[in-house]
Amino acid sequence: MKVPISWLADYVEIKENIKKYSDMMTMSGSKVEGYENPFHEITNVVTGKITEVTTHPDADKLIVTKVDVKTEIIQIVTGAKNVSKGDIIPIALHNSTLPNGVIITKGQLRGVESNGMMCSIQELNLTVNDFPLASEDGIFILPENTPLGIDIKEVLGLDDTVVEFEITSNRPDCLSIIGLARESAVTLGKKFKLPSISLKENGNGSVSDFIKVTIEDYELCKRYAGKVITDVTIKESPLWMRKRLRDAGVRPINNIVDITNYVMLEYGQPMHAFDLDYLQEKHIIIRRAKEDEIIHTLDDQKRTLNSRNLIIADGDKAIAVAGVMGGANSEVNNDTTSILFESANFDGVSVRLTAKQLGLRTESSSRFEKGLDPYNAESALLRACELVEQLGAGKVVPGIIDCYKELPDKKIVPFRPKKMNEFLGTSIDDKTMVDILTSLEFEVNMEKMEIAVPTFRSDVEAWADISEEVVRFYGYNNIKASLQSGNRATQGIKTYEQRIRDTIRDTMLSMGLMEIYTYSFTSRKVFDKLLLPTDSPLRKTVVITNPLGEDFSIMRTTTIPEMLQVISHNYNRRISKASFFETSHTYHPIEGEKLPNEKNVLTIGLYGDSDFYSIKGMVKTLVEILGINNVRYTLDNDNPSYHPGRCAHVIVNEEIIGTIGEIHPDVANNFETPKRSYIGELDIDKLYKLTNVLKSYNGLPKYPEVDRDLAMVVDETVVTYDIEQVIKSSGGDLLQYVTLFDVYRGEQVGENKKSMAYSLSFRADDRTLTDDEVNKAVAEILLKLDSELGAILR
Repeated sequence: MKVPISWLADYVEIKENIKKYSDMMTMSGSKVEGYENPFHEITNVVTGKITEVTTHPDADKLIVTKVDVKTEIIQIVTGAKNVSKGDIIPIALHNSTLPNGVIITKGQLRGVESNGMMCSIQELNLTVNDFPLASEDGIFILPENTPLGIDIKEVLGLDDTVVEFEITSNRPDCLSIIGLARESAVTLGKKFKLPSISLKENGNGSVSDFIKVTIEDYELCKRYAGKVITDVTIKESPLWMRKRLRDAGVRPINNIVDITNYVMLEYGQPMHAFDLDYLQEKHIIIRRAKEDEIIHTLDDQKRTLNSRNLIIADGDKAIAVAGVMGGANSEVNNDTTSILFESANFDGVSVRLTAKQLGLRTESSSRFEKGLDPYNAESALLRACELVEQLGAGKVVPGIIDCYKELPDKKIVPFRPKKMNEFLGTSIDDKTMVDILTSLEFEVNMEKMEIAVPTFRSDVEAWADISEEVVRFYGYNNIKASLQSGNRATQGIKTYEQRIRDTIRDTMLSMGLMEIYTYSFTSRKVFDKLLLPTDSPLRKTVVITNPLGEDFSIMRTTTIPEMLQVISHNYNRRISKASFFETSHTYHPIEGEKLPNEKNVLTIGLYGDSDFYSIKGMVKTLVEILGINNVRYTLDNDNPSYHPGRCAHVIVNEEIIGTIGEIHPDVANNFETPKRSYIGELDIDKLYKLTNVLKSYNGLPKYPEVDRDLAMVVDETVVTYDIEQVIKSSGGDLLQYVTLFDVYRGEQVGENKKSMAYSLSFRADDRTLTDDEVNKAVAEILLKLDSELGAILR
């Protein structure tokens, strides 16, 4: 919320400089997002009076003027058509600056010296809403009594500082000038000044003569108050009001509309004004809308309502969407002569749902949906009427329409100073606590040790909340640290899973992969792009109740689409090759459970100068670093998202821990990725269980190893893993290493055959091996290869 300091000063004295004030407010719980003078770029611009006007000797469309800026008379050349002798205007002098980085210096126009520039409202970053009488396409003519040589920011009220506060949803009372002034007063240790409201009510008759109000649904409308204004004169608001509205980010319109906006900002209570002449039967009915009822709202849109929406209606039609926006059929216009001011308390949930349904979130709805104080409705209404009288905008009719069933009592919470000090780790005396609470308008009963919470503080419910109120004004910086004294280090440590996750991330980065982060939300459309069958378990998803849109309507069950989208994004921007990884989650619903099963997943994606063995090598490196043994890769021809024959399961101890392979060409086409794109998904939760972080070390061998090379012919269907397992199981304790170094296919080995060549290393720890020992081991290996795999030695 944007708050002009001059407006706050009506209620609390602020002498601190803006930085100190902002820091103090942030420390007391009212976070300041920033502060600025919206017109700080305007410098060296003063008021000046045109004393002479002559034609330009060499330009028909230019005139030469003499301008009195009090300290001197300067010459300015201009092409403006709306200026004449005697006009007082804003003058940008030599070396002046204007908004958007504009710098004005003296120079010559068609050979005639010009020592400045006359300014329009646009050049001062203003609009006709700020100054209705100003010319939209000419120089800004100031009032005749404007003094000369005065800084234009002072003349037009452009010298105020605006502070922007971040207001949390539990503090709707601070969505107002008065609420923030109250917080400022307690923070600064100053008195909070809330002037009393005084009304003359010199209108004729009584409010009941003009309007009748009926509430049909008290659950959605707890209170509805209204007052009638007659003899209304629609005109522009005074400069001080327009200035405050502008600085607070609200566009001035006319005096009646500006009053409702002004009170909303000042009191935090949204209001609305109806033209009484347009209300049928002079009857206001607060009811639920009929199914498919239509209302034409102030934003010139026709909106369809249903029975869940609360509306304001007259005897014939809907005239406003309660708490959201008024209807065009009862809008205040230049011919309005009598109005009804509405100040109500609508149910926050109802307002929010209606605003969301209509796609119409307004300043009014954003306040109502947080829950407002019903008692504030009357105060705001009376303040609006007071402003009507001050501005001469009309006559206030005596009396008030005030409908409600019951208003809430003040909540009573226990006052426990000792317990609060133990909770806070402080030793704040009772008097200090009472003084802080009293200044916040809490009522402390020391006899009963109870506190009556003001109705505008709906966020305070228990003694713990009272403790927070005390400590934030006592000062968090005044609480002595008790956890660390500074003479010893803390003993924080990462969990086992965190350390394994770090190892995975470090390994991926060391292999040159770039880490990415993608959304966990996705669309059902990706399952079709992945060619998944209709009965695929991956299609069983967690549906998001309140999605951002169709593309983010479910929680993902696989990370492949997001990785392919990243590959597509980079490939289509002419990045020829890249490799990525992500450690993230997939979400799988559990029948009968509210929360899904959340799996940790490592996803790898490659394209360009890569093949199946590139991604397999990365996985192999990772499992070796994690100390995982007995890893094998088996062909998977059943996964529809991968290329047939180029996909493999990663298996450890007969359990599948992941899948790697080349993406199916049709899937690559669906996601607009290169045809040779490679994806891997590994279950991190299974990696946690399989990882062996313990390392064992052996001494350097004393005896040499003996190497043998074996080349054998096997069927094309025999895989490397099976061959290596037979060699290792039959090689005995002497066998140290088995390494594949050649694969050959051709006429020499026959059709549907292949030659596999392995290097075998033998060594004993206590002796040098003889040829007979090694030959015996090799013979046993060949025998097993022949009997189990049909391998023939070449």
